[in-house]
Formats: sequence, C-alpha cells, structure tokens
Amino acid sequence: MPAAPDRVIRPAILRRLLAMSYEILLMSGVVAVLMIAPHVLIGAFAHRLATPAILWAHLFLVLLVYFIWFWSNGGQTLAMKTWRIRLLTKEGLPVRPAQALLRFLLCWPSLVLGGVGIMWALIDRDGQFLHDRIAGTQLVTA
Repeated sequence: MPAAPDRVIRPAILRRLLAMSYEILLMSGVVAVLMIAPHVLIGAFAHRLATPAILWAHLFLVLLVYFIWFWSNGGQTLAMKTWRIRLLTKEGLPVRPAQALLRFLLCWPSLVLGGVGIMWALIDRDGQFLHDRIAGTQLVTA
C-alpha cells in the first residue's frame, strides 16, 4: 500500500547526489560494453566506423531503456536500491512509463544547464529536484 504523500521520508540531497554518483559508476561499465555494439554491427555490415551521431543516439537509447524500465518497474535503479531510494508519483503511487519518460527527458536539461535543476532542491519547499517537481514524481526513502 503506498504511503500518504505527506508521510513519506525524503532522502537528503547529499544522499541523492551520492546515489547519482554511484549510478554513474555502475552505468559506466554497462555503457562501455554496450557501446561496442554499434561499432561491430556497422563495421560488419557497412565496413566503416560508427559516426559520433550514431554513438550519441545509441547512448541516449541505452540510458532511456535502462531508466524507464527500472523507474516504471519497481521505482528503483540498481544504485537506488543500494541507497534505499525509490521513485514514486507525488501521490505515492508507482510511476507509469510515460511519467518515467517525462522525468528522463527533463533530467537532461536539469543536469546540462549547470545543474540548475539539482540546485533547485535547495530552495524547493519539499527539497525536490526541478525535474521531479515538473514530472509529478518524488524520491522517497525505501
């Protein structure tokens, strides 16, 4: 049974940042292995190297599938399980795939624009990241 939104325990910002750092560490190995696929396939069939555009698109798709799958199936990535953090809707329900996609797409500008979406948590009344506030999601202690 989902917890009431006003009774959830939200993880501290430092804990969320450490979980993000651990996620980067875990995903580095996964991405390193999966980035071989475009080179092998294009090399085998077209006898050329994969272009940077193809590699960036492949990286984006790998990350998209990883995060959407884990967020919409249990609400936790591998790093989130380790740090006991779960993603829920603002109502305390499991995240739907469309909502996970929205959060994923909003994470990028939140991080790329100097981390403004992360720093937003310092002034947000609930301590949420900007992309969580817009997507209607929240991170809670599992």
